[in-house]
Amino acid sequence: MDLDHLLTRVAEGDQAAFGQLYDAMASQALGLAVHILRDSAQAEEVTQEVFVEVWQNAQQFDASRGGAKSWVLRLTKLRAIDRLRSWRSSQARDQADFYRQLTTWVAAEDEAQEHLESEELRRLVDSIGEPHRSALMLAYYGDLTHQEIAEITGVPLGTAKTRVRDGLRKLREAVSANGGL
Repeated sequence: MDLDHLLTRVAEGDQAAFGQLYDAMASQALGLAVHILRDSAQAEEVTQEVFVEVWQNAQQFDASRGGAKSWVLRLTKLRAIDRLRSWRSSQARDQADFYRQLTTWVAAEDEAQEHLESEELRRLVDSIGEPHRSALMLAYYGDLTHQEIAEITGVPLGTAKTRVRDGLRKLREAVSANGGL
């Protein structure tokens, strides 16, 4: 069977010639596609696409540049490589999206945990009562010295120090009673 002659007839719209060309070449095209893709389902799709392309573009075949067999197999190789590149690119995008989502999820989880711990700490600080609560808030959140706390609250320096020290002791007891943060 002369494949070049069949392909020329396919270019003229001869459906019977297309059927004969398909019967003669489909298994070779499929084998090449499977070899490249390592996936029979993908290879079957590529083979189908190749023969649709052969039917639609048979007039582009030039026997002076090579035989029909090499033309069909070159189309198969190009399609299979395109499919493989597309699949690899898709996998890389999916993996990048997965890691981006994972990073976002972990960051959100960390932020939520910090928020819960912060809320719990705030609740425990509130539970130690005044004037110790204000002394601790000024010392740790306001980053003030004992002297500055004494001046702001209008108490002697020794009293400001005692309030901070006793506030820390009460906070430690509250954390222990609560099972930690």
